[in-house]
Amino acid sequence: MNATDRSAVTYRVNEIFYSLQGEGYYTGTPSVFLRLSGCNRCCEFCDTDHTSSQPMTASDIIDTVSRFPARHIVITGGEPLLQLDEPLLQALAKAGFYIAVETNGSLPVPPGVDWVTCSPKDGPWLIDRIDELKIVYQQQDVEAIAASLPRARHHFLQPCSGINTSQTIDYILSHPHWRLSLQTHKMLDIR
Repeated sequence: MNATDRSAVTYRVNEIFYSLQGEGYYTGTPSVFLRLSGCNRCCEFCDTDHTSSQPMTASDIIDTVSRFPARHIVITGGEPLLQLDEPLLQALAKAGFYIAVETNGSLPVPPGVDWVTCSPKDGPWLIDRIDELKIVYQQQDVEAIAASLPRARHHFLQPCSGINTSQTIDYILSHPHWRLSLQTHKMLDIR
């Protein structure tokens, strides 16, 4: 495929918005969010309608995300690695973005991603790199999950929709290599 053909490729974009990162390692960081549509998992607690979308080219995406002052972009979904590819990553890098991806771990990460947050759901997992492991805690064996994935630099547990916060805290206090991640964007009523 030549460059002309590649420019016609479209991505299924659910939404693009600007806010503060609400959870995990970069909590509080001004970020542009690029939510791609589609997912290969069906999590009962998912808070995203990842079926609706609008087609956008890489150029359309760059034009839209560049309107915001921050150069920290979080690419999420659904499962963003179903669509995220090197041409879009290269365009974002050329536009000066620090590229963070939030993935369920089911696919390998393409080159060009600066930060990988893996929130694993059901396996199998094919992810080959993790900077931040963030597990929605439902009293599952998080140590076994962590051991079955590439080694992460940072480990976070997040209560499931806030309904099991005390159990999550108790687990972390007994296993101090984990840190607490709260969905602060929901607490602050921001996107």
